[in-house]
Amino acid sequence: MRSSSVKQTRRTFLRAALAGATTLAATRGFGDIRPKRTKRPNVLFLFSDDQRADTIRALGNAQIKTPNLDRLVKSGTAFTNAYIMGGSCPAVCAPSRAMLLTGRSLWRLDRQGMWNYEISEKNKTMPEVFREAGYVTCQTGKWHQREGSFRRGFDRGKNVWFGGTGDHFRILPCDYAPPDTDLVPEKTRRSRQKAMGAGPRGAHSSEAFANGMISFLKQRPKDRPFFAYVAFFAPHDQRIAPEKYHAMYPPDHLPLPGNFLPQHPFDNGEMKIRDEKLERWPRAKSAIQKHLSDYYATITHMDAQIGRILDALKESGQFDNTIIVFSSDNGLAIGSHGLMGKQNVYEHSVKVPLIVSGPGVPRNERRSTFCFLLDIFPTLCDVIGLPVPKTVEGKSFAAAFRNPRTRVRDALYFSYMNVQRAVREGRYKLIEYHVKGKRTTQLFDLETDPLEMKNLASDDNHKEALEKLKRRLAQLRDEYADAKNAFWKGY
Repeated sequence: MRSSSVKQTRRTFLRAALAGATTLAATRGFGDIRPKRTKRPNVLFLFSDDQRADTIRALGNAQIKTPNLDRLVKSGTAFTNAYIMGGSCPAVCAPSRAMLLTGRSLWRLDRQGMWNYEISEKNKTMPEVFREAGYVTCQTGKWHQREGSFRRGFDRGKNVWFGGTGDHFRILPCDYAPPDTDLVPEKTRRSRQKAMGAGPRGAHSSEAFANGMISFLKQRPKDRPFFAYVAFFAPHDQRIAPEKYHAMYPPDHLPLPGNFLPQHPFDNGEMKIRDEKLERWPRAKSAIQKHLSDYYATITHMDAQIGRILDALKESGQFDNTIIVFSSDNGLAIGSHGLMGKQNVYEHSVKVPLIVSGPGVPRNERRSTFCFLLDIFPTLCDVIGLPVPKTVEGKSFAAAFRNPRTRVRDALYFSYMNVQRAVREGRYKLIEYHVKGKRTTQLFDLETDPLEMKNLASDDNHKEALEKLKRRLAQLRDEYADAKNAFWKGY
């Protein structure tokens, strides 16, 4: 009799404990996303360079071929309103990566260096947190930060690029790096072919980075979970891929962007930057079609390398226990609004693809909640159950996996150096320019005008929306510690 009572007491205790654990997970916003297993999942982070949000076939672009990204879309959840916050320097990708890796907002990066984008030692990075939690951490590809911040976060590396695009290819000594590859002199990378299309020993950069990650997956320690970060160059210019990929996209068969213009209608403060000089003014339709052809070719080639990595992950037996994230550091104009680069705050340049796939993630679903790339850091911590560092400002969107109506942010703030600021709230977006003492205002209704072609700033019917967004812009300016920027002088 006593034995039966003890068993029942144990059962009662276990039921109560299980119920309590379930309630705790739900209140913290994990819901069904946290994997129901004692073994922590791996993380594979795939990151492209300069890839617009509208360049994935499964998300609506019928012109492009991305079968492996389509696989991730179908097996996971795509966030259709994911953004970067902008840039504090013309190389927008650098502060974008710093925000992603630290979870800090643009003007609170505690920055160092000439362009104020290097990762500060004050802030823990995403790989650093995973490493401290016992994960094996490995990176291949573009770091675009100083070596110290890399070493803090990663204990493995292969074909790691510390310089800017077109700089030398420097291989970090590590367990899996060939002993005879240390430095490829910059002078050997002068040609257009080598500057962007090739890595060490003549391999294309996308292939070299994929090779590095596949090598890691095959040789990784089997007794620990891993955090793996693959940062591609593609589709950043120079946009070169094997010829068969360029042949997939005859330029004269490609439609121009719906917001193509030969020239931007006014000076936005960054009209003569390097990116804008990639094509002459006014932009010719045929020239933009050629740029799009090369752009799509490098994306499709990169997609094929992503497929190789996914196949290797499956062969390792870890595919079903790996959270896969795909995103990009910023978008790109390529003829939209008469621009070529990313030095602006239009949707084509600040909106990015974001796909999450893996254990517990809803399959083939979409989420429209506003989020920044800096929100990925706390989200992964929440999903896996790691502590979020106090320095992280990002907001977890883990609850959005369970509940499609979840709203992480009700407004988004964008800025580019000291010449452009913007805010998006609901259907409306306000952009303000301050260039050489002249101010220009744009107001767009993104619900009826997603390509941002009809400026409503002087339309009396939208005066209330304009004034509301101006107030919100000033509010977010203060919230994100941007008030001291020269942009606001006399505003």
